[in-house]
Amino acid sequence: MQNGQDAETGDGMAGATRRPLTELLGDSAIRLDCTALDRFDAVRQCGEALVASGAVTRAYLESMLEREHAVSTYIGEGVAIPHGTLGGKDAVSRSAMVVLGFPEGVDWNGDTVRVCVGIAASAGGHVALVARLAEILLEPALAERLRSATDPAEIRVLFGGGESA
Repeated sequence: MQNGQDAETGDGMAGATRRPLTELLGDSAIRLDCTALDRFDAVRQCGEALVASGAVTRAYLESMLEREHAVSTYIGEGVAIPHGTLGGKDAVSRSAMVVLGFPEGVDWNGDTVRVCVGIAASAGGHVALVARLAEILLEPALAERLRSATDPAEIRVLFGGGESA
């Protein structure tokens, strides 16, 4: 272990930033046909998907909801990035990411979210992962591809894995 990172698993902040984002996505981590009653329901669905992936315990889901109640995780371009509080980091067994698409949109305090990228990272890894996701959102064409994706393969291509069609 060096600088809070496990060299074998790549977990920790530095490992999460060096690994391609696609490596943080499990086989069932991308669902693009979701609906939600409100932003808290969308956050809950992200948390449930992270729990189902085995990356976090239910305590992390609760910390995700706690964060959303404290401050919105909407970052613009129709995208929210729900993640837990610092207190929830102990509930993370490995860094992971889920991508949930909401084609009908979810009201997020007056903004419409079509994609939620749920993140679980140990220590301060959230900041680094959000920074990498921001690179996609800063390119209007890529942001549109993320919002309008209908196939998980499209998400994997955007996040650096697979081949573009």
